[in-house]
Amino acid sequence: MQRTPVHLAIKIVLGTLFLIWVLSAAQKIKAEEYAVPNSGSPYLDLNDLGIDQILHLPTGIQVTKDQMIDIVSGSRVIYVGETHDNLEAHRAQLEVIERLNNIFPGKITVGLEMFRQSAQPDLDRWHNGELTQGEFKALFHKNWGPGFKLYRSIFDFAKENSIRLIGLKSSRETETRLRNEGPTAHPENFPEMDETDIHHKTFSMSMFGGHNDHAEALVKPYQMLLLWEEAMAHAVGEFLQHNADGKLVVLAGGFHVQYGFGIPKRAFRRIPHPYSIILPTVTQLPEELKDREMKVEHVSIPLYAGDFAWRLEYKVLPVNKVKLGVQLKESESKVQVLFVGENSNADQAGILTGDVLLALGEEKILGVDDLVTRLQTFNVGDRALIRLRRGMEEMDVDVLLREVTP
Repeated sequence: MQRTPVHLAIKIVLGTLFLIWVLSAAQKIKAEEYAVPNSGSPYLDLNDLGIDQILHLPTGIQVTKDQMIDIVSGSRVIYVGETHDNLEAHRAQLEVIERLNNIFPGKITVGLEMFRQSAQPDLDRWHNGELTQGEFKALFHKNWGPGFKLYRSIFDFAKENSIRLIGLKSSRETETRLRNEGPTAHPENFPEMDETDIHHKTFSMSMFGGHNDHAEALVKPYQMLLLWEEAMAHAVGEFLQHNADGKLVVLAGGFHVQYGFGIPKRAFRRIPHPYSIILPTVTQLPEELKDREMKVEHVSIPLYAGDFAWRLEYKVLPVNKVKLGVQLKESESKVQVLFVGENSNADQAGILTGDVLLALGEEKILGVDDLVTRLQTFNVGDRALIRLRRGMEEMDVDVLLREVTP
């Protein structure tokens, strides 16, 4: 068709309008902040999602668990975030592991922030049936601290299905070296550390409470965060390199996987691979848990939060009212009493400062967390038999577990 002057005029006008729009849009981008709304959920405020419903974040389309698993099963690495003390987050993690294991039996490995890489020999011993449950609990406490009960169902499933666990976190020695030397004095002592991601740094500083007036004080905490994430990413890369047909489910704090710029991007930098991010998400805290809410300065992040948001409730372990009323010290494989509270259950039973606690019932006490965890199986009014050593003498003490007001 022959172009008339009118056609040409319209074309010029449209082209001019488009150029004006581009220029004005560019100015607007410069002037305004840009962020994916709803903290990385562009199509739906997650408050509008029902409990236990799952949203595919890039499209805003709700999916079933089966559909989500079908999609992520094409990935080599599946990251499932968590709020560490939320029982519901760990339920969701277990469900992901169970469903993937049904599809890929013998191919699933679970990587854990809760264990250090230096714990791998002991984790392999546990996998091979060479560690008792008590010894495994003690290993968890040594690497992570309290909270074994939160993860127990995941560990039990892994044991029953011969799923290998790998530790992801950096060693204490490496962390001490970073504190003392910094990352540049002997870079060969640390994993490759990249701090050029502006979104990661800005978001991290907001979590730390950083502002320009005291950002310098947050350099070392940020370097430690980088070490943790780069070390975990390095472990993911090692898995990918040595397990060509395996799949790794990574369980880590939501902060380390949200937006992808923590562990996922750093692992991808080492070995490009398909990965998925599932975010068990709490949008509202129960009134009794409001004190756990973090106050974080808003930061504009132009990224999706992940691939899937799985809305959950926030449920924590019940407060244990059964207590001995002592302060304990754990060293050299022994648990020693440092202080006995007046009129406490320990005081009433005759336990003294300096006593070494050996066994609860018929089982040896393997550490402070082991003792605390096992005491949680008792009820107020029960009696517990504790074997202790006082000086050179061993004796049994019968403790009535009353509920004592602090």
